[in-house]
This record gives sequence, structure tokens and C-alpha cells, in this order.
Amino acid sequence: MNIDWGIHRREEHGLGQIQEYLKQIVYGGNDGIVTTFAIVAGFAGASADGAAQIGALAVLVFGLANLFADAVSMGLGEFLSTRSQRDLYVSHRRIELEELEANPEHERRELVQMLVERGLEPVAADRMSRELIQCPELVADMMMSYELEMPDMRNGSPALDGLMTFLSFVTFGAIPLAPYFLFEPTVATFYASVAATFSALVLLGILRWWSTRESMLRCVGETVLVGSVCAVVAYGVGAIVGG
Repeated sequence: MNIDWGIHRREEHGLGQIQEYLKQIVYGGNDGIVTTFAIVAGFAGASADGAAQIGALAVLVFGLANLFADAVSMGLGEFLSTRSQRDLYVSHRRIELEELEANPEHERRELVQMLVERGLEPVAADRMSRELIQCPELVADMMMSYELEMPDMRNGSPALDGLMTFLSFVTFGAIPLAPYFLFEPTVATFYASVAATFSALVLLGILRWWSTRESMLRCVGETVLVGSVCAVVAYGVGAIVGG
């Protein structure tokens, strides 16, 4: 029976597109929210008379410019990072295969040690290693995972990872700016931006919870706490510089 592993992951393990790109969504989304709100908070903090003095056009111009510039930077950074990780994995896996071909007995002894460390009796580990060493590709995968502790990056897509980071950054990062598209720049508008930012962080935390099924309190709490700390720092810097 041939198993379609893509279907198997989705149906048996519930790993959909969101779970697959959760790292990029959370990373891009959180940075987008915090970075964009930093513009709003910085203006508000720098305003001696409060948020009512902020020009809506200034906030939108700086906010949108920063949003898309950083989104492109984040997306390309994720692309290069994933590509580098994949190249590193492929390079070291090739070295492992060469070592298996040049000195299989030495590699087999390493394999025995790994199996024993993971709970097999020495006799069983020795017997199993003699079977496994006949399949260098499988042993190389095991060495990469257990010896070098490197995740398999061969099926990674640098372009898609970068695109998901970019889209998440723009989508979540636009939320703190939304009130300035809709209302005049008053104190209430700034507070609306604060509420929108908080809501976006909560939404991102809920997305983490839905994907991981870990504690909702931890997922939402961590996301909101990290974002809030960055927002307070941005406001404080604006107040110090503007004061």
C-alpha cells in the first residue's frame, strides 16, 4: 500500500496549511503588529499635548511606508534564512552519506550508541544496526536527526516561507493603522488603535492556540505580553525624545 504522506498528514494528524506555516504566520504577524503600532505609539508619545496633535496623514504615511518596507525585508529575510538552512542540511547529509560509504563500521558503532541511548538493549541495538546499515539513506536521516539534531529541510520552500511571512506581516500589521483610515486623529482614535492592536495580538494568540492546542491562556498571554512590552517601549521612547 502506497501512502500519500501529504494527505496522511492532513487527515490523520490534522496538519493543514496554517499549522505548516505557523512559525512564519506568528513571526510575521507579531512583528507586523508591534512594528506598525510603534509608529503610532511613537507619534503619540512624542506629542506634548497628547494624541490629538498627531496628524493622521503623517501616521499613515510613516506607518504604511514602514509596514511594507519591513514586510519586504522580513519576507526576504525568511527566504534567505530557510534557503540557508536547507543548503546546510543538504551539505551535511551528503557528508554523512560519504562517511557511511568510506567507513561503514565506524558509522555502525555510532548507530549502536544512538540506539542504546534511546532505550534499546546493546544486543538488540547491535543486531538492528547491522540491518539498518544496509540502507545508507535511512541511516543518514537518523544521523542528521539524532547526531546533528538538524530538522529535515529538503522539502522546505524558501519562497513560500518568505511569502507567508510577508503576507502575515502586512495583514496583522495593518490593524493598528485601521482607525486612522476611518477617523480624525483624536485622542479617541489613538485609544482605538491601542484597542485594535490588543485585539490583533489576542487574535494571533488564538491562532497559536488553535494550531497547537496548547493552553489558550499561555498562547494568548505570551503573545499579548510580548507585543505589549514592545508597544510600551515604543511609546516611552517617543515620550523621551519628544519631551
